[in-house]
Amino acid sequence: MSRVLRGKRCLVTGGGTGIGAGIARCLARAGASVAVLGRRRGPLNHTIAALRSLRAEAVAVTADVRDDRAVRAAVRRAVRALGGLDVLVNNAGAGGPNGCAEPGPDRWDEIVRTNLDGTFYTTRAALPHLGDGGRIVSVSSVLGRFGVPGYTAYCASKHGVIGFTKALALELAPRRVTVNAVCPGWVDTEMAAAGMQLMADGMQVPFDEAKRQALAAVPLGRMLEPEEIGELVVYLCSHAARGMTGQAISHCGGQVMW
Repeated sequence: MSRVLRGKRCLVTGGGTGIGAGIARCLARAGASVAVLGRRRGPLNHTIAALRSLRAEAVAVTADVRDDRAVRAAVRRAVRALGGLDVLVNNAGAGGPNGCAEPGPDRWDEIVRTNLDGTFYTTRAALPHLGDGGRIVSVSSVLGRFGVPGYTAYCASKHGVIGFTKALALELAPRRVTVNAVCPGWVDTEMAAAGMQLMADGMQVPFDEAKRQALAAVPLGRMLEPEEIGELVVYLCSHAARGMTGQAISHCGGQVMW
């Protein structure tokens, strides 16, 4: 990957694991300085070690994105450490089932507050520090494109991220700040594995069979790697994508084709 983001200062939420860590690594390989924000120091430290092995400037800040005050303080710490801010990646998210019509644990508040409120809080905290011509990329999902039974909170929040992206793109267009969303499908992460395990338990089949059935809906027939999402984020943050804003781009092996 060429160093198309040399000198750029980036903040990635949920950067300790999974897609967020993959995005952070790709930003670092592209020449950026990277701050990662998350709730748990251990995974953040692991990501920071990986970024520094790439000879990137890297810093970790802790906060729960559901806590507006904590997020504002964490963003200020990150901006001070990096010396400014050019890119915000809203990646922090929570998944899992939340059936509206079915009895069982109600996780609506946790999921929606993390995925949607957290995106709003972090963006609002970052905007005073983000220069004209900056970039905002938010991670939605293919479930922001269609519904899945029993996942009302996750689908609602990820649809909301796309709506937030479109409105914010218009709001920030006078500053030439581009705002886009990425909609991953199945990505090889712990969260995806947990989702497939829930499928297996519900269907009373082995994990491998649940995985086979899930990937049968993916024309390319495979899961993506976190870095594949990261490489798309790098493009959206580059000079080449300066004319792209208000878009929700599916990166899903063909699972969604619109």
